[in-house]
Amino acid sequence: MIAQDLTESARALDGKSPEAVLEWATERFSPKIAMATAFGAEGCCLVAMLAKIGRPVRIFNLDTDYQFEETLDTRRRLIEKYGVAIESVHARQSKAEIEAAHGPDLWKRDTNLCCRIRKVEPLRETVAGSDAWISAIRRDQTPDRAQSQVVEWDAKFELVKVNPLLHWTWKNVWSYIHTNDVPYNPLHDRGYPSIGCWPCTRPVQDGEDPRAGRWNGEKKECGLHSRG
Repeated sequence: MIAQDLTESARALDGKSPEAVLEWATERFSPKIAMATAFGAEGCCLVAMLAKIGRPVRIFNLDTDYQFEETLDTRRRLIEKYGVAIESVHARQSKAEIEAAHGPDLWKRDTNLCCRIRKVEPLRETVAGSDAWISAIRRDQTPDRAQSQVVEWDAKFELVKVNPLLHWTWKNVWSYIHTNDVPYNPLHDRGYPSIGCWPCTRPVQDGEDPRAGRWNGEKKECGLHSRG
């Protein structure tokens, strides 16, 4: 897919509904298209939409070995409701092997390395061989995400990246969930707008940035969506 083609596709799809973007993406790339989800509210919406479309998409979760039990239960409920397969992808090294190589609680000492080992590299390996991957990012979440396009070339992972929810707001997400009775992580009801690994995620206070509860405010991206 040449750069001009991507630019034209992004222009044509900009402002279209997420369902329309997913229709285009799955028609063009299925079955060589993947979706990574951590079962945040946005990802749950995309799972529901993809289930309605019905084309083959490899949906997977990057299981870091530090996910909340509520997150794992959300995966189960989505599978039960929509009848979709959602893989659990782990780092090449086991938790014990990572600790042997880098010491215990790496997340306390080097969040970037921890995220790279447990999330970035596993995603790279999982999407290898795919032509495109779907993400649930929104433009209003972080400065990096604000620079994204609905369809773009992902140089980090060397494939097309599709961002169907890019123009949605938090209100749009919850309107879709409630209208369509989409299963979601109950931690959202307990002050967690953004949910990652349990050691690096806390509830946010009134007035805080929605992603302030991640990594103790040290950063806002794990590396999957950063553009640097």
